Amino acid sequence: MNNEMPWVNLTQEEVNDLRSKKFELSQYGKQKLKQMMNENPTIDEMIEEAARRERSNRILERYNQFYNAECASLTHGTPITPEFQQAMTLDCMLDAIRCENLNDEFDVVSIDDINDLIERLYQQGKDYLNKVQEFKDSADGVA
Repeated sequence: MNNEMPWVNLTQEEVNDLRSKKFELSQYGKQKLKQMMNENPTIDEMIEEAARRERSNRILERYNQFYNAECASLTHGTPITPEFQQAMTLDCMLDAIRCENLNDEFDVVSIDDINDLIERLYQQGKDYLNKVQEFKDSADGVA
């Protein structure tokens, strides 16, 4: 039985080539690690983003509660114009944002809060439509 390992008998040139490749790979790894460290958010940034998401969730939840109580609960046939319903919807938005700012002096509405609420409402609508479509698809399979 031959105990010789064929890769042990490397020439000096092959050894130098392997060392060079090892060095290149190490440098590449160090560079990638530095990039990842620079791209990844700091703990403070992650905490700030988590707080922003929590705030966004609370505003959306409060808006839905106000809207359901004020607009969606209106009986059909109520003498109300679309303009009244739009005004009531805007009231619901402001009430939701006011509630979020109860501990602060509040006289200005952040455009970012409004834009975020609008985006979340669009997403909420898309999610609902997806659920309805999934239900319809599953019901079609049963029938």
